Amino acid sequence: MKEGETMGQYDNQKTFAADDDSVVVIVGSGAGGGTLANGLAQKGIDVVLLEAGDLHTPDDFIADEWPSFTQLAWNDPRTASGEWRVATDFPQLPAWICKTVGGSTVHWAGASLRLQKHEFKARSTYGDIDGANLLDWPITLAELAPYYDQAEKKLNVTRTNGLPGLPGNNNFKVMHAGAKKLGYTECSTGHMAINSINKDGRHHCMQRGFCFQGCKFSAKWSTLFTEIPAALATGHAEMRTGAHVARIEHDEKGQASAVVYFDRDGNTRRQKARAVAIAGNSIETPRLLLNSASEQFPDGLANGSGQVGRNYMRHTTASVYGVFEEPVEMYKGTTMAGIISDESGHDTSRGFAGGYEFETISLGLAFTAAFLNPGAWGADFANAMDHYRHMAGMWIVGEDLPQERNRVSLNHDLKDQHGLPVADVWYADHANDAAMREHAYKQGTALYESVGATRVYRTPPYPSTHNLGTCRMSERAEDGVCNGHGQSHEIANLFISDGSQFTTSAAENPTLTIVSLALRQADYIAGRMDKRAI
Repeated sequence: MKEGETMGQYDNQKTFAADDDSVVVIVGSGAGGGTLANGLAQKGIDVVLLEAGDLHTPDDFIADEWPSFTQLAWNDPRTASGEWRVATDFPQLPAWICKTVGGSTVHWAGASLRLQKHEFKARSTYGDIDGANLLDWPITLAELAPYYDQAEKKLNVTRTNGLPGLPGNNNFKVMHAGAKKLGYTECSTGHMAINSINKDGRHHCMQRGFCFQGCKFSAKWSTLFTEIPAALATGHAEMRTGAHVARIEHDEKGQASAVVYFDRDGNTRRQKARAVAIAGNSIETPRLLLNSASEQFPDGLANGSGQVGRNYMRHTTASVYGVFEEPVEMYKGTTMAGIISDESGHDTSRGFAGGYEFETISLGLAFTAAFLNPGAWGADFANAMDHYRHMAGMWIVGEDLPQERNRVSLNHDLKDQHGLPVADVWYADHANDAAMREHAYKQGTALYESVGATRVYRTPPYPSTHNLGTCRMSERAEDGVCNGHGQSHEIANLFISDGSQFTTSAAENPTLTIVSLALRQADYIAGRMDKRAI
């Protein structure tokens, strides 16, 4: 689709009546919600898609980090607590998610990796680890594989289905040279959901370098460009922007019956529903369920197990930056320009369970100043900024073990603009996370030093991360919130459709798996509707 055609499909949508109880209401338009909406609409199922943010077109995107953050990020109040540095450095920004049509698929870097077989069986593979609330997924890699196939084709993932990889920028070339020195063999420009050739009416990557600020050329896959316009074109979908969902209502039988939301003018609206799917990210999804407490569900919807909000995972993250004699200019070209997967397996000889990936990353000067070492000042910090053009950077992303204490709960002392209790995110590293991060720091340092780095900086974890868990899948109802199809154990017509349903985090970036689960969920919901089970 050409840019004008893509955005034009948001006009002249079909609309559904507020009392139409035949529709599926989906909350959130990102990787899970947008994909599910299209999957259902293509099957002739009517969908109302509610998005709290606004519609931003490629012409709107801002190639400037702080203004772009203000434009795309969820800036409603939140709080952070627990034993993590983010709670000190960024107490009102425990995580960075988006509030815009397309959700975090507008902001994401595009890395599209399949989870490994053993990562679906973390409890069986890793055993009993003190302090970790490990559980095997109720689905297997074999069951999800056909949907991974579909997702890779849908997203035009590079190095799959005959598609070439993206070109490597200087940041990648430094990483690749260091990887060879360390004996790593799994280093490439990666599996990226960014067009490496013109395809499906969208441009190939222009190597512009502002992937996190929205892709001006629509080369990077986003539900903004693909799934939502396709859903609207069927005549079976309506999208409402500026729709901040307050609660989900249920009938006397305990089935979800309506979604109550505030429109952009602050008016209360109610949309009846045959089924409800929540895809608000792993912070807003549990917050919505908890804010939907009723006399029948005093602890929140779908929370009979007490697991709503618990087992919050954010991946084991940090960054390593190397400074070199010659300019690298890491900010030129694809943001996530390369991936090393050699450390992603499970090898306890390293001193921890699970694995991690190295992925190139580049932040602009403003974000580098903010996140290199938050709060730092003085000669050392000034020296780092002076050598910004000479920096190469990589991000560590590894398996974060679920802990019941790591949770999203309601902060009743702070209300948002609609008078709703905000989310509080309590988090602390597990000892396994700390050991993994230290191993990655050492390997990243060795990699850069092997190719001549004059200085290496270790950065603490950013608020920007992968938010997972909080409404996890489980075989038994007492262990989680939903089954292997994201269907609530307690409420048959209520679904979790985002990364909240992850049982464990695995080492890989989650978007490809979220999309694959949404495709599978669309088939399941349609099948249950055909049987009148929903």
